[in-house]
Amino acid sequence: MRFSRFTIVLILAAGALAQAQTYDVLLKGGHVIDPKNDVDGVLDVAVRGDRIAAVEANISADRAKKVIDVSGLYVTPGLLDIHTHFYIQSAPGTIYEGETSVDPDTTCPRTCVTTGVDVGTVGWRAFPDFRRRIIDPSKKTRVLAMLNIVGIGMINNEVEQNPVDMEPEKTAEMAKKHADVVVGIKSAHWRQADFTSVEKAVEAGELADIPVMVDFGSFLPERPYQTMVLHKLRPGDMSTHFYRWPAPLMDENEKKLPYLDVARKRGIKFDVGHGAGSFYFRQAEPLVKQGFWPDSISTDLHLNSHNGAMIDMVTVMSKFLVMGVPLTEVVRESTTNPATQIKRPELGQIAVGAEADIAVLRVETGDFGYVDVRGGRISGDRRIGCDMTLRAGRIVFDDNGRAGTAWREADINYPTK
Repeated sequence: MRFSRFTIVLILAAGALAQAQTYDVLLKGGHVIDPKNDVDGVLDVAVRGDRIAAVEANISADRAKKVIDVSGLYVTPGLLDIHTHFYIQSAPGTIYEGETSVDPDTTCPRTCVTTGVDVGTVGWRAFPDFRRRIIDPSKKTRVLAMLNIVGIGMINNEVEQNPVDMEPEKTAEMAKKHADVVVGIKSAHWRQADFTSVEKAVEAGELADIPVMVDFGSFLPERPYQTMVLHKLRPGDMSTHFYRWPAPLMDENEKKLPYLDVARKRGIKFDVGHGAGSFYFRQAEPLVKQGFWPDSISTDLHLNSHNGAMIDMVTVMSKFLVMGVPLTEVVRESTTNPATQIKRPELGQIAVGAEADIAVLRVETGDFGYVDVRGGRISGDRRIGCDMTLRAGRIVFDDNGRAGTAWREADINYPTK
């Protein structure tokens, strides 16, 4: 077969173009906020395969197969929600009936969450089933887990009062066996006048060398919250539902109690864990105004919170933004900080070579209202929204169709029948 000189030129040009297109996706013109690497400015982000390939100014559009204009938007690491519930149980007529967990791939991509941590929905007994049915099949969301110190898991509050089923050795053994996805131990809903649940969780955490997250449960005079964060938890352990009422965080004049600074200095992490009943502006706003911000922003995502005051991750982030936490710090508390707290420092960043988990956020201005779990309201002039989510380099949510092309101009293979 003979080719004309013109055809040969075209073939060579096409080959050169293909060679020049070294990136699969190029996010162009966005304001990159990457607190881990002290990046805060307008830059382009290029993705090759499932990795970030370049973070530079003015990357040529000719070098990418797909160029997405994100000017006027914020490009951040994919959000990490370290308080979720994903174990959708499937055993009607048993103790597992009536679960309110949600599907990660349905709920997370549309909120720019690329990693969700299920905290304590399951203990060591049910974890293999959780991994088989939920963790491994999830393709649009990285799912990690903290094991409930109660072996049977978070069935109901009564079951979690059983100290006999709190077995640190078996819990730690399961955590170590699945160390690629188990990142912590959870103590939750303990109502007794001692620290048994917390102490057992810490013991399991010590054995597995992973942090503990505590939902403190009831506030009892025999079991002071201050004692837990000052003496029971280890540096790096987390107190979730931090803004829950009636946690003893302030005096009668709404002044922060000094022990909180002492606990933070010794390394205790304070997590939001908004939920359906654990976030009160009467706690959060005065503390934020005094500069005591959370270490990590999280949702306590489940059916009731998802359809209640919490709504989603970007809404919880918005609440802290309008209370006075700077945007860069809101991003830090939703990416880098939680990644560090679960000992996955490779996550929560936009750096060359890192997995391409990316959030494209918009910050809208207007008149917006936010409520806490009792209907207490504040208003604000900004709201964070999820515009696009990339998980391992793949676009898994595109709210404004930015990755699309005008259908009249594109060579789209529409069906003929």
